[in-house]
Amino acid sequence: MANPPRRPTNPMAAAEAAFKPIKMPAAPVHETAAVPNVRELVSIRIDRAVLDYFQSDGPGWQDRINDALRATVQKRTAAEYDRSDDTT
Repeated sequence: MANPPRRPTNPMAAAEAAFKPIKMPAAPVHETAAVPNVRELVSIRIDRAVLDYFQSDGPGWQDRINDALRATVQKRTAAEYDRSDDTT
């Protein structure tokens, strides 16, 4: 038999195959960057108006977007820190 059938012809093997647990792929592990403050390549969708605004000043628009996002994160982090001080 050059090409054996894909399905088992033995009824016992067929029954065992039917109840064999399915192997699920392991969840990917998200590792943090080994070096702090290193930029990571990502893909995001940005409104055309926002992109036009940052690109209007010429080269360096990606750095300007990064700076604006960093400022927002720092402002929000500071506000959360101030709020936690008010509760004590």
